[in-house]
Amino acid sequence: MIVTSQIGGREGTADPDEALSTRLRDLALVDLDALTVGLDGDRGAQLAAAYADDVADALREARTRVAALRASLGGPDPLNVLELPARQRASDTAHAGAVRVREKLASQADAARALARLADLAAALVPRLFEADRRRTQT
Repeated sequence: MIVTSQIGGREGTADPDEALSTRLRDLALVDLDALTVGLDGDRGAQLAAAYADDVADALREARTRVAALRASLGGPDPLNVLELPARQRASDTAHAGAVRVREKLASQADAARALARLADLAAALVPRLFEADRRRTQT
């Protein structure tokens, strides 16, 4: 007997957002004070500018991906099948419809989880971008 378990995403699928999520997490770990300690004003500002540019680029990538995920959540509500008469849902051909509805709901759930994860990671970076930009313009 083979027993499998699944936590999170669908079985056998790689997370398409893993690289972006890792990049956002890594950028959030940067301590700008520690990065610029001991540097004179210009060099510290240049390093803060490079960091701000990298954060802004990662946030642009996240924005593009979040927009795509939001688009995948659109369309008709798969639970509109509740409006069908019970006789129609119970028909022999309804099994294919039930599979489509289940797959659409699972797809929407995956997209919503990915969107929430990216939005959470991006939210942690926005204040860091503002701080890095402030340091960039102080010289």
